[in-house]
Amino acid sequence: MKQSILHLDLDTFFVSCERLIDSRLLKRPLLVGGLSDRGVVAACSYETRKFGINSGMPMKLARQLCPEAVVIRGNSSTYTKYSHVVTEIIKERAPVFEKASIDEFYVDLSGMDKFFGCYQYASEMRQQILKETGLPISFGLSQNKIVSKVATGEAKPNNQLQIDYGFEKQFLAPLSVRKLPAVGKKTYQTLINMGVERIKTVQEMPLELMTSAFGANGKTIWKRANGIDNPPLIPFHERKSISTERTYDRDTIDMDKLRTTIVAMTENLAYQLRRGNKLSCTVAVKIRYSDFNTYTKQKQIAFTSADHVLVPTVLELFNNLYNRRLLIRLVGVKFSHLVSGNYQINLFDDTEEMLDLYKAMDHIRNRYGESSIMRAASLGAKTIGRFHNPFAGEPPVVLAHRKQ
Repeated sequence: MKQSILHLDLDTFFVSCERLIDSRLLKRPLLVGGLSDRGVVAACSYETRKFGINSGMPMKLARQLCPEAVVIRGNSSTYTKYSHVVTEIIKERAPVFEKASIDEFYVDLSGMDKFFGCYQYASEMRQQILKETGLPISFGLSQNKIVSKVATGEAKPNNQLQIDYGFEKQFLAPLSVRKLPAVGKKTYQTLINMGVERIKTVQEMPLELMTSAFGANGKTIWKRANGIDNPPLIPFHERKSISTERTYDRDTIDMDKLRTTIVAMTENLAYQLRRGNKLSCTVAVKIRYSDFNTYTKQKQIAFTSADHVLVPTVLELFNNLYNRRLLIRLVGVKFSHLVSGNYQINLFDDTEEMLDLYKAMDHIRNRYGESSIMRAASLGAKTIGRFHNPFAGEPPVVLAHRKQ
């Protein structure tokens, strides 16, 4: 039985999410990413690409190329929420699928042509995603992951394309070799120096020549150029960890700033656990010093999703880990070994008032956003823009509602 592999890709995902939230951003040049000179472009709208801007470019350079662009730091929790909605739609309609990234999916539709027609089924799935989320999405459909991914790129923006069985080489031939997965900037430049610009040229080259020039990667490129590379689809499983990290604009040794940051991250992640009905039993803290040496320390605890349990653990790990007295470039927090479940009350330490307060806080966050409520002691924290709910201190007692 021949395979039918669908590749789905949410178009300029971060940009599309921001435009759903604020319609004033529609059709305007938009950059999402770090705001400092050390920041990079995480996503850019199609309006900015004519200026030579692309993802991964230094934000400072992108601003110079397109001064009129609107620049937004972005909200990872918002993107995760929309990605989860899309994932759930695909999960309901597809028996086997792979979540390659936050905005990219592969779906195995092999055999469905006997009942529905794979292209029709994929089209209906895409229309459901468009209707329920409002996010533009494109897809490519072919016999394998590689050709489908390239087809999606050709279908964009917000469109779909099927490559019939046996027409893979014909479809790929006129395209630039840069469009092949596994061809990065260096490999592309080497191919150009060899006089290879189109995939058709690679198709006509002996496999031995590609292998001698690029080693094992040369064989991969040759197979993909001929449409015969078929990497396996890795079935999607629920994530087993969540993490976040902060790279400072300037390396710092300000302990108040560092502790405020990691507490903010901890409470952000704890909220994500509760929202996803997850518990964690492994807490880890990461520090990267100004000399780029990186250290991590972790601790096993009872399964929990409560801030007042996780925050002291994170602070303990940080205090034990930070012993070089050097400037710090990056800090991070990670919860792993996640399982499904809700926080169980501790009969000796927890109070009904505390649990009710958590429920009230999460209700406000769910309705108005993660930065809508925070501890009063953290209202002046500089981490607000980065983590969106930077709380600090012990269990929540004094809170302030942030007007939207």
